[in-house]
Amino acid sequence: MPAAWRTTIGRVAFINCDPLFTGLDPQWSVLAAPPSWLTGHVLRRDCVIAPIPAADFAEHHEELMLVPDIGIGSAGEVGSVLLFGGCSIEEMKTIAVPTDSASSVALLRWLMAERGLSVDFLRMGPDLQTMLEAADGALIIGDRALDGARRHPNAVRLDLGQAWSEHNGLPMVFGVFVARRDTSIDDIKAAHAALVERLELFESGGEARQAVLTKAQTHTGLDTARLDRYFGEVFNRLGSSDVEGLHAFLKQVCKMEVAPTWAWASPVA
Repeated sequence: MPAAWRTTIGRVAFINCDPLFTGLDPQWSVLAAPPSWLTGHVLRRDCVIAPIPAADFAEHHEELMLVPDIGIGSAGEVGSVLLFGGCSIEEMKTIAVPTDSASSVALLRWLMAERGLSVDFLRMGPDLQTMLEAADGALIIGDRALDGARRHPNAVRLDLGQAWSEHNGLPMVFGVFVARRDTSIDDIKAAHAALVERLELFESGGEARQAVLTKAQTHTGLDTARLDRYFGEVFNRLGSSDVEGLHAFLKQVCKMEVAPTWAWASPVA
């Protein structure tokens, strides 16, 4: 097995991980891909750690372990995991869901079931217009969701992060950083330290935060005020309440019956 994977970190191809990766030391090679694709990359040892959908971790928990402190979560509105539609949720009979996500799809299915609604789900490529031509509703995530909300604000029917938090009073963790169980802890900690360093600089404000906002604005076309608000809706540092929300999601939504394995001491309170 080539050693290059030890200096490769996977990252989702959306702006929600920019605080962790913008300005990252060039000694690290970054492999960008849609969330669900990264699951296969980390399983194949293409990268030492990667953020993957929490639902994918549940499916592969026997092969993977969680990396503490970092992830992709929200404590209410997330802004980038949205259900769009031309009618109310109660009137939706079909919903198109994206092929590049897992946690958001699992959560939407669970939320609809909790409301006692019977819906047919169609797996499609993540294009809002095409999805709404084929179904009553469309689930869109990431940068496309932010753009869709800007272009079609009246079509937003549900923010899934907010819906989860309103249901049980806990944060929602959509993405978790993972590593294979047979990966060297030293390699994992080196990658973890590099990402946490960038996150701390972002959280301290100043040039690091401005660099993230500038990069995100160039990529999305959204104005700075909306992006500044977005990086308050979504966060990358996981505390004890976030881990509690993650465990609830794994158990309630993903039906994971065993406690997840952490690479080192779990931050659960």
